[in-house]
Amino acid sequence: MTLSCFDLGEQMLSVDDARQALATLIERPLGSEHVPLAQAHGRRLAAAVQAPINVPQNTNAAMDGVALALPREGVGAKQTHWPLAGEVLAGQYRRELVPAGHCVRITTGAPLPPGTDTVVMSEQLREPIDDKPAHVIIESPELLKHGQHVRQAGEDIAIGETALPAGARLDAASLGLLASLGHAEVGVYRRPKVAIFSTGNEVTAPGDPLPKAGIYDANRFTLIGLLAEQGAEVIDLGILPDDLDATKSALQQAAEKSDLVITSGGVSVGQADFTREALEQLGRLAFWRVALRPGRPMACGWLGEKQTPFVGLPGNPVAVMVTFLQFVTPLLNLLHGQSAVPPLRLHAISDNVLKSRLKRTDFIRGIYHTDVTGQLHVSSTGAQGSGILTSMVAANCLIELADNQDGAQPGEVVSIQPLTGWL
Repeated sequence: MTLSCFDLGEQMLSVDDARQALATLIERPLGSEHVPLAQAHGRRLAAAVQAPINVPQNTNAAMDGVALALPREGVGAKQTHWPLAGEVLAGQYRRELVPAGHCVRITTGAPLPPGTDTVVMSEQLREPIDDKPAHVIIESPELLKHGQHVRQAGEDIAIGETALPAGARLDAASLGLLASLGHAEVGVYRRPKVAIFSTGNEVTAPGDPLPKAGIYDANRFTLIGLLAEQGAEVIDLGILPDDLDATKSALQQAAEKSDLVITSGGVSVGQADFTREALEQLGRLAFWRVALRPGRPMACGWLGEKQTPFVGLPGNPVAVMVTFLQFVTPLLNLLHGQSAVPPLRLHAISDNVLKSRLKRTDFIRGIYHTDVTGQLHVSSTGAQGSGILTSMVAANCLIELADNQDGAQPGEVVSIQPLTGWL
């Protein structure tokens, strides 16, 4: 049975064990709501969607040309001159049977009328001169195949089939699919409301003059971006001074109106770190030790009467991003009714020496690419200091060296976590 974060004491945890323990902070997913389809991008489906119709609704033409009937067996047709029995345009539906040996003009997307099963594209047709009655000539009829250039009803999705499973992230293609099924609105999980703030008298808002001993507030904007990518609604509490009362007041407000509270820095035992004391006074606080780099110190717990989950991330910018991806993203998945699965992992061949040590998981910023044979390769971005944000900008993956690896040599296969395309 997985222990909660409050039962861990001072034991050192692996990244996977820490992820499982942290997941116990979320007791239930958020409720659901219905939103217009145009506002549903990035949301998570609260329930599976079954197709109420066939898509396409009718068997239809995939090309402009003529529709006719061909035998199922054999290839081609002996008939070259085909009398025209009318036309069917996209948006029209013809109920009259097309007589045997006749054809109708048809445009792409138009339903095939009764008595036809095959489309011959315009490029294979020739119009006779002074044609009475009207007919077309099919060039190279021996090349025709029964059912060619036809899209069958339900070919995309058949009525009653599951179009999208519960929990699916709605991307552009998903919105198109839902629209094709006639959905004007859709049931989705409510966006998690996540409160964030930065702490420290030295932390300065971008745009303000930078004091001699100051630093610009990078972490808060990094978290805003990460949370937006995960479909969360951000409650930005700004920068809090090193003051116990101000910190307590902000945390109380955050706990009342959010589903999750995240801080970066301020949870160590330093003389001016008041976040830890405020947390202990307002709720139940736990610290957990994880054998990873970058990524310490960290804290977690509950705040206020609502027992709002709290996660205190490290203060260094890269450590904030790494720990968010490993631990906060799974929490947001739980709030969206999903399981706390680890990030997507792929395998790649290392192109350079990678340093690590046993009994600790190292996350190295990397750049992956494919060679001429399609094999995935990866290399380090260079210096790996946890304050070097430029290396995170350059990276398209994290190279994960597990706690049973003491590094990797060129040519060795390593695990990578892509940083793009995995929402």
